[in-house]
Amino acid sequence: MTVTTTPRTRRPRQRQPELEREFARSPALGYEDAEEAGLVRCLAHGFPSPLVRWHFHEEYELHLITETSGRAFVGDWIGPFEPGHLVLCGPRLPHNWISLDVPEGGAPGRDRVIQFRHEPVARAAEEIPELRGVLQLLDRARHGIEFFGMAEAAQAHWDAVKATRGLRRLAAFCDFLADLADCNDYRLLSTVQMQGVAGEAQMEQINHIVNRIMARVSEPLSLADVADELGMSQSRFSRFFHRATGNSFTDFVNRVRINQACHLLMQTEDYVTDICYQVGFSNVANFNRRFLELKGMTPTEFRRQAESRFGAV
Repeated sequence: MTVTTTPRTRRPRQRQPELEREFARSPALGYEDAEEAGLVRCLAHGFPSPLVRWHFHEEYELHLITETSGRAFVGDWIGPFEPGHLVLCGPRLPHNWISLDVPEGGAPGRDRVIQFRHEPVARAAEEIPELRGVLQLLDRARHGIEFFGMAEAAQAHWDAVKATRGLRRLAAFCDFLADLADCNDYRLLSTVQMQGVAGEAQMEQINHIVNRIMARVSEPLSLADVADELGMSQSRFSRFFHRATGNSFTDFVNRVRINQACHLLMQTEDYVTDICYQVGFSNVANFNRRFLELKGMTPTEFRRQAESRFGAV
């Protein structure tokens, strides 16, 4: 007698960040009314909170942690945080902060947040030269920026913005942005960063190369081939590329590939070995070594830690 069994279907694990929409921003959770707040919206909340989840939104978010320590998740970056941790996240960059030393009763004042939209700032910068300097800061925020040595100033700035409305709030916010734009003690949290080059033609060349690398990450691409394509000698292209990206060509390709591997580790259940080949590495040992150099942990440990970005600690 043959018994036919129906295979059990496993409910797929949540992998994608949640999109935060305006209708979910309830005053009961601490949000200010959008029309009343204007361009700049302040938010304060604690931990635990329904707002602590792996999510993204269309606005920039400036996030200051004032209590507890734990693990931060910004894009594909995983790292520690403690009181004074200050990060600017760009639009649609997923993020979350999970506290690991919460006292009994929680940490009611853990987070101080400012959200603002890109378009009004960009349009204003077209007419107001003084605002143009902040556009470089906002461009860097696409990768997430962690600022150092600004904890006390950031708290004072946040308090000043929160306490005001209208033009005075905008002035206090601009004062905060000016300090952030002037801060030289920071790091980008993305594995891939652009430093810019002089001239639109050169920038177009670099963008073409970078887009090609990122679109066909699994395909072999040699420095000699790209240099020949641009009509440059290999040595000239090497200098040109390093000036634009801050990395050698080989290191940049490895960073892009490791960046893609992080996304696959976070969003799929593919084996690490399969991911190695999917992102263009031909040798698992070399993949593991490069991953450890760039992320400070193995691919397996990265995946394990990444599981807690939804709040399961």
